[in-house]
Amino acid sequence: MTLITVQEQHLPGTSLEEKFEYALAWGYDGIELRSAGDLKFKARLPELRRARNAGVIMPTACVDMTHFVGAFDGELRRDAVVQLKSQLSVMAEIEGRGVMTPASYGMFSKRLPPFIPPRTADEDTAVLMEAFSELGEHAAAEGVEIYLEPLNRYEDHMINTLADGVRLLKLVGQDSVRLAPDTYHMNIEESDPAAALQDAAGYIGHVQASDSNRLEPGAGNIDWALFGATLKSIGYQGTVALESRLSGPAEDVLPRVPSLLGRYL
Repeated sequence: MTLITVQEQHLPGTSLEEKFEYALAWGYDGIELRSAGDLKFKARLPELRRARNAGVIMPTACVDMTHFVGAFDGELRRDAVVQLKSQLSVMAEIEGRGVMTPASYGMFSKRLPPFIPPRTADEDTAVLMEAFSELGEHAAAEGVEIYLEPLNRYEDHMINTLADGVRLLKLVGQDSVRLAPDTYHMNIEESDPAAALQDAAGYIGHVQASDSNRLEPGAGNIDWALFGATLKSIGYQGTVALESRLSGPAEDVLPRVPSLLGRYL
């Protein structure tokens, strides 16, 4: 069964329990958490344990940090790995499935000046292999997964397509390291999004959904019928999390999404 979830920041309420009530009322199956750096996610463990014990469904967390495992600075890379390992342990403790992260975000784009990054493509690959190998080992030991999200060419210069992600995952060679396709980024990078999903089928562990304009599904021009049919064709049984901006008040636009996606998933 595919679970449709929504990120916690979009939901009203002062506690995860209250937010979950809204999520259920609006047709969602659970909440995707946001996992901040500086060990702030670990500091939330009492809150997360309470929510889990109250029956709140929190299968995944989306990293919310200022630097990532592909950073040019070695100290920042090391800290990103430390933070993600802690976040993976937190998700294991609350019986979640895993944490998702891009290689980097907003650090460099080959499509914007100065166009030539300070590392070669081989050096980028070596950095990412080292990080995701360590994260994969930790995730496997904790019984969870780490999800790599390819970002579009304007937000990252290393992993842009699902094929880019698959190539890296083959080098890492660990089942605990999976892909997290995002429909917004795919809309920019993939010439045939359905074929890209089918080609990467064996590596997909989580999916994020937003429309072509980064608004909620239904507010742009992505073919959601084709998206749902493709996920069905590859036998996908994971989570689909709403990660988007909103075209209007949450109480007006969020309830429309589960019925749209659920029609095809």
